[in-house]
Amino acid sequence: MQRNVDSYNASAGDLEGYDCQTCKNKGYISMIKNGYEVMKRCSCMDIRASMRRIAKSGIAGQLDRCTFDNFEATNEWQRQAKSKAMRFVESYPHSEWLFMGGQVGAGKTHLCTAAVGKFLSMGKAARYMLWRDESPVLKAVVNSAEEYVSAMEPLKTVDVLYIDDLFKTERGKFPTEADIKLAHELLNYRYINRNLVTIISSELLIDDLLDIDEAIGSRIYELSKLNFCVQIKYDRDRNYRMK
Repeated sequence: MQRNVDSYNASAGDLEGYDCQTCKNKGYISMIKNGYEVMKRCSCMDIRASMRRIAKSGIAGQLDRCTFDNFEATNEWQRQAKSKAMRFVESYPHSEWLFMGGQVGAGKTHLCTAAVGKFLSMGKAARYMLWRDESPVLKAVVNSAEEYVSAMEPLKTVDVLYIDDLFKTERGKFPTEADIKLAHELLNYRYINRNLVTIISSELLIDDLLDIDEAIGSRIYELSKLNFCVQIKYDRDRNYRMK
């Protein structure tokens, strides 16, 4: 039986997209338990599922482009933003969040995506949530308990959650009560479970978030303020897309 286990574990599989040295890209590991040969799901399957979700979200094409190495930091505010994002990854594990808010086109999504890529390479499962796209979907199923829980639980519990453009609305509009309730439920869960990695970008600054909802804004600020809060003042000259 042990020979069978060893033989299976040493054989190579054909799963693609992630090179796992534990299961040799088979997705399962053989082991002996209570006198029986059993198959155990390899942890790489969560990573593969995470990569599929990232691909589906549209961020996959950005992972190669949005790295720390190719982020141009020519100004001090850019260097500080990059440094905080890098230290957020390098100092893991910790109980803090990464928040990047402010000026459009200043590289917030680039740096947050680079951080997600690093966590993926560390074997962490991750989810990308583009607020303006996913919040309407979640609000649409809120009255169907089963569908809502099925949609929300992965966002609440995933190792690494990146919320991009939190509270992004049509120009000049205030987030709805449903948006605020949704954000509170999601962020409060991760606020309580500090072992989960949370990354947030927004066109809003902390003061703006506090004006929208003090409970949400204060949670984000509390968990990012010491080391990982990046606020880029509104200045069109900082919009690299205009260069």
